[in-house]
Amino acid sequence: MHLSTAHLIFRSLFACAAMAVSSFPAAAGQLKPFKDELFSYGTLLETADGGDYRVVDYQEMRDINGRDQVPERRAKRAYVALGVKSEQANETIDAAGRPLDITRVGRKQGAAFSVIFIHGRGGDRRLGANDWSFGGNFNRLKNLAVENGGVYYAPSVRSFDDNGVADIAGLIAYAQQQSPGRPVVLACASMGSFICWGLTRNPQAVAALNGMMILGGPTDQTFTKSAAYKKKLPMFFSHGSADSVYAAADQVALYRSLKTAGYPSRFVLFQTGSHGTPVRMTDWRDALNWIGLD
Repeated sequence: MHLSTAHLIFRSLFACAAMAVSSFPAAAGQLKPFKDELFSYGTLLETADGGDYRVVDYQEMRDINGRDQVPERRAKRAYVALGVKSEQANETIDAAGRPLDITRVGRKQGAAFSVIFIHGRGGDRRLGANDWSFGGNFNRLKNLAVENGGVYYAPSVRSFDDNGVADIAGLIAYAQQQSPGRPVVLACASMGSFICWGLTRNPQAVAALNGMMILGGPTDQTFTKSAAYKKKLPMFFSHGSADSVYAAADQVALYRSLKTAGYPSRFVLFQTGSHGTPVRMTDWRDALNWIGLD
């Protein structure tokens, strides 16, 4: 689907207007804007819980075909800023006694905050480091990290079991060693969410985290017994309503139970979105600002 220049200008103006309506005011110390006119949520179809529950309009023809030069493979040039690649390096770290391959973007030491992204089945560190896939959303995350003095880690997860959980616990500890006392946010997509849920039961990892994000992942019915629940670690969820891998209704039910208990949580549902939609469409700046990076 080809979009004219006039149409693109209209989209930008519409996004700015939607942002003014649907975004929350930025507090001191929060991430400064980066391409918000392209990546902020568009039309809100429903809101509840003071804005913590939001249903966002999603349309494949607009949000994939209109955003990508090659659908699902290469974003249009306006959605990426490649200068950030000068801050990117592939490294192998010692994660609690085991080597772990990571891509690091941003400060190696003394970062203002750390964000860790965990891919799903069949992925590796290249998925979270790809500037062009998922509509350029990872490129925006990289730029948000670098422009705000933070660091972004995309590790290669070898397994989604206890060994994988231990590896990422090691990476969280490594991030804390490199930037002592600074916030760490862990985001897990799809099957990678098993890593997040496993880490909610690790008191040391939980103590180091400011928040957790579950993007199109499964639920954990035992979460209320975890160290994360006891700490009231902020939980952000995003999901596609038409996800055929992990049912959106299950995740919504968990969110509602947390909200009823007064637990800090937020849910963004992409209406008609599929399994990969949250990775493409989640507004990283909005989510990280809600979690808080101070």
